[in-house]
Amino acid sequence: MNSFDFSPLFRSTIGFDRLTRLVDAASRVDTAALAYPPYNIEKTGEDAYRLTMAVAGFSTEEVDLTVHENTLLVSGRAKKEDGNVRYLHRGIARRAFEQRFSLADHIKVAGASLVNGMLHVDLVREVPEAMKPRKIAIAAAQPEAIEKKAA
Repeated sequence: MNSFDFSPLFRSTIGFDRLTRLVDAASRVDTAALAYPPYNIEKTGEDAYRLTMAVAGFSTEEVDLTVHENTLLVSGRAKKEDGNVRYLHRGIARRAFEQRFSLADHIKVAGASLVNGMLHVDLVREVPEAMKPRKIAIAAAQPEAIEKKAA
């Protein structure tokens, strides 16, 4: 069963069309494309995450990170090697790759580093002050004041 009917949801929700696109995209994912390069996603704090991707053989100039809307795109393009090299065995894959990660609202890329063939991308959730819960003070009013307003 690869299709979902979201029509009942559309009758009572507004602005959740992005969610339906995410579910639709997840159902069409090519699992072979997800295998290279291998990666981990870990939660490092209350509102912090880290994406770690194994990009052995790639330099910082050959790996590109792009954030557009709520999508993080990690791509790698290896430079052409010297044609005089003859491999007896070539086990380190340096083929081009492109991985897309859907980011939740208010997730920002805090930084990235490439150390020992591992690309680390740190992400944080930064909820704007206007969207954080806030306490509303309740003023004590005199009963007479309430009656005057009602009259």
